[in-house]
Amino acid sequence: MNSMQNEEIIRLFLKQYSFDDQYLNEIKKAFYHSSYVNETTKNIESNERLEFLGDSVLNLIVADYIFSTHAEMDEGKMTKLRAQLVREESLVLYAAEIDLASMLYLGKGEELSGGRERHAILADAFEALIAALYKVYGFEPVKSFLYQIFMPIVEQHRYEVFDDFKSRLQELVQADRERNVNYRVLTEDGPSHSKEFVVEVYVDDIPFGQGRGRSKKEAEQKAAEQALHLLAK
Repeated sequence: MNSMQNEEIIRLFLKQYSFDDQYLNEIKKAFYHSSYVNETTKNIESNERLEFLGDSVLNLIVADYIFSTHAEMDEGKMTKLRAQLVREESLVLYAAEIDLASMLYLGKGEELSGGRERHAILADAFEALIAALYKVYGFEPVKSFLYQIFMPIVEQHRYEVFDDFKSRLQELVQADRERNVNYRVLTEDGPSHSKEFVVEVYVDDIPFGQGRGRSKKEAEQKAAEQALHLLAK
């Protein structure tokens, strides 16, 4: 996919959600993956700094949504629901809703290795997009956009399909206040565009399970799932 095609797809996306495309160049920054930046001669930054801001904006809007629409929930349930709505698997689902994959700027190697389908890349780019939209259009338009994306998912209770093993393990262990859970990365292999992580989970400094994944989050979830099975025996 060439740069002109990317621009046109991004322009159509902005139009679909009633954003003015005069700021197209600012919004494009959300889709610059590091593999593309490393290969291009253009003086541009990757979307990594935008991810940082987008994560905070996303958490605030999701928290506001849950607080405003779920008066029956106590703090614990709201916290758990927010965790489900902003975890990687959920962000990938939101990215699919707007066909974010088609807007990505990827390096040739990343493109050939299936980068447009890589969950970590899609989730990170979605956070970066939230940040770019926030910086250009402000809080309320971004909030309205996000509500359109995740409200149908929440209302249909599709978030229930996400098994948050980390939260379940934390709740189980913290039933005894003196116990603790922590995760340690054992290995981190592969090039930057295609890493594989192995994480081990410890309960009271005793190893209880290992997980392998394309991101630390995925590996941690798999390690927590293994620990839950072990603790259930």
